[in-house]
Amino acid sequence: MNAIDVTGARTPEAAEVISGARERIDALDDRIIGLIQERIAVSAVVQEARITSGGRRVNLSREMEILGHYSAALGKPGTALAMTLLELCRGRI
Repeated sequence: MNAIDVTGARTPEAAEVISGARERIDALDDRIIGLIQERIAVSAVVQEARITSGGRRVNLSREMEILGHYSAALGKPGTALAMTLLELCRGRI
């Protein structure tokens, strides 16, 4: 299978651009996944400290701040992304 078949491009030039961009996207995705894993670990530290001190596992006002931050930066899809991140970091409540 050649690059044109794999990319859906109609010219070799476009196929080359698409292939290069996809490599960059794959590298970015790897970095994003790593950052999410790091965020999960840091969130676990926060939750443990909160619970150990007698607090609740989840701080809803903080979660609202996070939702607002993502929404302001990315619009409605940002809110959905933040909800997914919060779920990954704290589990379902």
